[in-house]
Amino acid sequence: MLKLENLSVKVKDTDNLILDNLNLNINNSEVHVIMGPNGTGKSTLSKAIMGHYKFDVVSGNIIFNDEDITNLEVNERAKKGIFLCMQDPTVIEGVSNSEFLRTARSEITGEKVNLFKFIKDMESSMKDVGLDSSMLHRSLNSGFSGGEKKKNEVLQLKFLQPKFIILDELDSGLDVDSLRIACENINNYMEENPETSVLIITHYPRILEYIKPDYVHILMDGKIQKTGDYSLAEQIEKDGYKMIGIDA
Repeated sequence: MLKLENLSVKVKDTDNLILDNLNLNINNSEVHVIMGPNGTGKSTLSKAIMGHYKFDVVSGNIIFNDEDITNLEVNERAKKGIFLCMQDPTVIEGVSNSEFLRTARSEITGEKVNLFKFIKDMESSMKDVGLDSSMLHRSLNSGFSGGEKKKNEVLQLKFLQPKFIILDELDSGLDVDSLRIACENINNYMEENPETSVLIITHYPRILEYIKPDYVHILMDGKIQKTGDYSLAEQIEKDGYKMIGIDA
């Protein structure tokens, strides 16, 4: 599914190297977690995979389904099935939720969207994720609370039907009930699409109570320093990063 081969990434127009020869292999149907203290490059990793313009790949490759996508634009990566649930979703004034999702769905599938069925499905899915149907017609993320923005990201995920999902701090800004509902929707999506792979980026293991990982990785100094299973996240919750010599 996704391979990162000796990936080094820096902030654009600077010499500030964030990721340093990082290697990661995520197969179909696997859930991986990236954890680490603040400032270790977790969100940079998610943006690099998505092709964010603020970061440059200095060396290495990003391989998705056996294709090198290192130099592809963001929209091309999205068309191939990569979805980033952002830590701080963008506000787009003048573009409604409905218009954004309908256009994005059409771009990804290459097919015209049936408007009647689309709105009917949207209203049902909005109910599933805990959003009022009135938000269908509001500007994208405009005036949304932090929790509503995250729920809207999960709504987008359900409609764009990606093959590879990146959850960047999904649990940030969500209360316990909202996080549970969001994770239930993601779990349901993975059950309906069993080859889907997920990369979770988080500070805390709370989200892992709802989405069970196959692998947990600790990112520090631009590299993965340790890999384990769910018990590694539990150990971090109990003892902190001191277990691997890191004071978070």
